[in-house]
Amino acid sequence: MSPSEEKVPPTSDPKAEFQSAIAKALPGKSLTWSLFQGQQRLTIVAKQSLDVLRTLRDKFGMDMLIDVTAVDHLEFPGAKDRFEVVYCLLGTETGNRLIVSIFLNEPDLKLDSVYSLWTAADWLEREVYDMFGIVFEGHPNFKRLLLPEEFASFPLRKDYPVQGRGERHNFPVVTRSQS
Repeated sequence: MSPSEEKVPPTSDPKAEFQSAIAKALPGKSLTWSLFQGQQRLTIVAKQSLDVLRTLRDKFGMDMLIDVTAVDHLEFPGAKDRFEVVYCLLGTETGNRLIVSIFLNEPDLKLDSVYSLWTAADWLEREVYDMFGIVFEGHPNFKRLLLPEEFASFPLRKDYPVQGRGERHNFPVVTRSQS
């Protein structure tokens, strides 16, 4: 390798600069950063979620919502909170990816809908409600997506029995030709 081809180590860390810029743009907000396998994760509080996510979209180019999902941490060793709602964001121009986590506990399982920021949240938020019971306030069409409206449980919660609670016996069978 010739001297002109010699690799010069970067003088700054782009991830640290990204985090610093976000912290400066969101003064007074509770932001906790972590890194796993090179992936940045930002943990925020529920009451600030819409403001923080709007800022990430508008000022930091996180213009694509890839996914919204949830995790039930019931009986997870060391877990302090029951549920974690996870937003996977992508900046399509920069290629930056960011995971945003919000922790919730019963009985207050409510978040502001991000449908107004990313219309892709439409079905994603409804799926999280169906499976975990987390309500997204302000969603324009908040109804069950995967399960009948009469279904009273949330099947991906850890306290939901593997065999179910007999719910499927209470609903009529729908054949392929009827669907």
